[in-house]
Amino acid sequence: MSRKTEIDMEITPDELMVVCMARQVRDGELVAQGIATPLVAAAYLLARRTHAPNMYFSSAIGQGICREPAPLGLSQIERLWLDCSLVNIGFARAVTEVLPSLKPLEYFRPAQVDPYGNFNNIAFGKDYRHPMMRMPGTGGIPDVSTYLNDIMLYVPRHSRVTFVPRLDFCAGLGHNFARKHGSGPRYLVSDLGQFDFVPGRLRLFSFHPGVTIERIRSHTGFSIEISADVKETTPPTQIELELLRHEIDPLNIRRLETLNGPARRELLHRIIEIEKAMN
Repeated sequence: MSRKTEIDMEITPDELMVVCMARQVRDGELVAQGIATPLVAAAYLLARRTHAPNMYFSSAIGQGICREPAPLGLSQIERLWLDCSLVNIGFARAVTEVLPSLKPLEYFRPAQVDPYGNFNNIAFGKDYRHPMMRMPGTGGIPDVSTYLNDIMLYVPRHSRVTFVPRLDFCAGLGHNFARKHGSGPRYLVSDLGQFDFVPGRLRLFSFHPGVTIERIRSHTGFSIEISADVKETTPPTQIELELLRHEIDPLNIRRLETLNGPARRELLHRIIEIEKAMN
């Protein structure tokens, strides 16, 4: 068995998603990162180490613009971002004034997304005051999603719970008749495949290795368009995997977004203990 085949067999969904997200980044652009999004952070760091060395970072954690990124971490992440920033401007000013003007690339993780890329991070349920479950909230999503052209979405666990025909609440604006600026999301990646929004509706253009189109359809709560050129997702290269596993995220912090329950808690405690020992 060849070395490449061994690597391909060992690829995990989080690694495939990180690589797909990194490949969407263009050299020289400003990228924005929210809070508690290690898959996004890993993707940006991978892009910077491979094909986009001239990126700039806007960090909600550091509340500023950075040229040198902070490494992935949990217990020291705020200090690292603040130490690396070129300028600190505060979260409210960043999302209402700076980011709409600079128009960065930004990834959002929706709790719900509809066929047109409108998405919900507010709550599940029809009654806002008494929801079934309250989400983290909108943050700056309503501000920036109405202006940006490079909105990207990612879903670590593709299911009918997330992909819904109609949102309970709308936090982020998609390809919507109410839009006056920007063009809505242009890309979505999940643990099953990659999608675009041509022309304004979710369309599958690649399915991940080992995943079928029928499986994707069965895990989506509405009918999806299929690109005429749909194909299997190009797997990570050996260099991409080695950078991600051994230099960018050796503690597997990115996997916190793919786990829940006891498995997530166990990994969280393990990472914190390792970071304590390192410091």
